[in-house]
Amino acid sequence: MKGCPPEEVLAGLAVPPEPYAEALVRDTGRRAEEIDRLVGEKAAGWRLERMAAIDRQVLRLATCELLAHPEVPTAVVLDEAVELAKGYSTEDSGRFVNGVLAALAREVRPAQEAG
Repeated sequence: MKGCPPEEVLAGLAVPPEPYAEALVRDTGRRAEEIDRLVGEKAAGWRLERMAAIDRQVLRLATCELLAHPEVPTAVVLDEAVELAKGYSTEDSGRFVNGVLAALAREVRPAQEAG
């Protein structure tokens, strides 16, 4: 989000993040092209650059979690992403994030209920 590599952002934090959060940030950075492509495909009518910065980052992290962390239930990924968007972004962000992630989850986790 700061235009820096994830390793640099993580190294600059005053308090080290939880190990899972650190792994998720690193995974998201490694898979950035794939994640952005998937989000872009599901965000009908929205280019990544036009999205609210918080929405874009929440979508990226949640998409990575859907792809790389199957131990986390789909409904949990979606619920947490929606809550982050609602709490830190615009009034409509929760619905937007939910719609994009639900469509994406049906594609990348077809066996799980998206909630």
